[in-house]
Amino acid sequence: MSLARVATRLSRLPTHSHPRTVSRSFTTGARSLNARRLATYGIASTVVTGGAFYAYRDASVGHAEQPLEVPISPANPSAPLSELVRTYIVYSLCSLPLLVDWSPSLLSTLMAIPGVKQITEAVVRVTFFDQFVGGDEAEDVVPVLERLRAENKGALFVYSVEVDDAHASGSSKSSETLLAHKQIVQETVHCIDVAADFEDRHSHDHTGKGTWVAIKLSAMAAFQVPGRHTAPDQPRVAFPGCPLPSDLDVLMSGASNVTITAEDITALRELREDLNAICERARARGVRITVDAEHRLPAIDALTSDMMRKFNKLPKPSRYSWFRSHRPAEAPSGALQPLIYNTFQAYLRRTPEYLAQSISAARAEGYALGVKLVRGAYHPHEIDTHRAASASRASASQSSPSGNHDLSISPDNMPPVWLAKDETDTCYDASVRLLISLIREDVEACERTGSPPAIGALFGTHNWSSADLVVDELVKQGLARCEGDRDHKVVIGEGAMQRVAVAQLYGMSDGLTDHLVARARSSSPFVLKYVPYGHLSEVMPYLSRRAIENKSVLGNGGAALERKRAASAIISRFFG
Repeated sequence: MSLARVATRLSRLPTHSHPRTVSRSFTTGARSLNARRLATYGIASTVVTGGAFYAYRDASVGHAEQPLEVPISPANPSAPLSELVRTYIVYSLCSLPLLVDWSPSLLSTLMAIPGVKQITEAVVRVTFFDQFVGGDEAEDVVPVLERLRAENKGALFVYSVEVDDAHASGSSKSSETLLAHKQIVQETVHCIDVAADFEDRHSHDHTGKGTWVAIKLSAMAAFQVPGRHTAPDQPRVAFPGCPLPSDLDVLMSGASNVTITAEDITALRELREDLNAICERARARGVRITVDAEHRLPAIDALTSDMMRKFNKLPKPSRYSWFRSHRPAEAPSGALQPLIYNTFQAYLRRTPEYLAQSISAARAEGYALGVKLVRGAYHPHEIDTHRAASASRASASQSSPSGNHDLSISPDNMPPVWLAKDETDTCYDASVRLLISLIREDVEACERTGSPPAIGALFGTHNWSSADLVVDELVKQGLARCEGDRDHKVVIGEGAMQRVAVAQLYGMSDGLTDHLVARARSSSPFVLKYVPYGHLSEVMPYLSRRAIENKSVLGNGGAALERKRAASAIISRFFG
């Protein structure tokens, strides 16, 4: 497909506008509380923390994307009764959106009360933690990986601990905070080793298909770089613009300015070195890496693109001998492509242009493009903060599209996200169609030249329509074949298996996951579950901060659907 055709397709997307905390210390006071009060606090903490855990779990896959009317598929018949009851309780609490609004502050209060904190943690561990988190340590998650693999499901493995923002920003960065960042980097490398060891035991072709590792860059360094990507010679793109190779030139020059401080430059340099170490280990062990989406940090785009240019580099095009005999290009020994995947959020207005620019850059510079496509997690927050800056936006002149919007995530007059969910859905589905058509062309090109894959896509979604669209498009593009018309089951071809996967979050949308596994037959896992791990005391603060930003999923029927599914399984277990 020519770049002109790519631009034409993307132009059809919606473009109209509308006027760990790592510290593990905890209080050990001697305050006396009777058993009834302790139990009450424990139950209350379960409720409010449940909202926080459930809301966070949707952060990595999409904003309010669960449709109201979807099939209530039966639960896994091998699931223990205790697991079904836990799921019912968790999602019953998560069906009350008001709890999510208050969960961060209430949880913070409960965790500050001596004695109550320990009870809170104990109750949460056997409910929400076990529902949505794989374990405390990487090795603890291996049984979860084994169970998933037995069901032909893969995993997107992630260490979900980060340093608290209050300690990670500003000029006063303590040695303890810096050490915490380095510990997270080391644990990420360990996570890669655990994933690779698991694949070595289960995968015969060593493609690393079934177990990936996700990383969150803001957890590995303390930096705050506001602003947008700048491209003076290119059309203006919605905030935060598109990354350019020149974005990281400041790391070489070391010249600070009003946008980036000397401390930020130092942190970004160290992060770049750490990323190189992580990606080197991933390449050596054959494990794919996805970089999670971040909130208002264009530096993440630049760093991820930088890693793709280095670690997704493709061999030179094939040549012909004097006798016109074809000599296929050879990939480096043990190469897995694409190795690094960047996250594209469909709810951002820049996504059509960003995706087109990324496709063009990868082709021009000769590296494989890895795309993790999600809807996005912070839509209500983006809209609310932008509305709070309406007075500043009104003061901006028509000739100057930017104003001084201190409260807004975007300096533009328009918010960085689509205003309506339908626009996000349209952008996501159009991107699915585009990417799969490009993958079909890449499969055909590789069959002719023997070169490694030049594009790959991981579709993160809890939306049944979008998930089925991925499978339908694979069939339409000849990358999968139908087994029969009655049950719509298909067999995924090997070309697609090397380049395409679908993902949902661990503990959520298991009905959709099971549906995809049953419908799409494959030689290795085609569907992945995003499985986080980390100590409970470290994960809880992070989840509570994200709760209010991700509450939108609760208002669209997702929790109610999971509750009904668990209830149906419990009733069937007792009454047949």
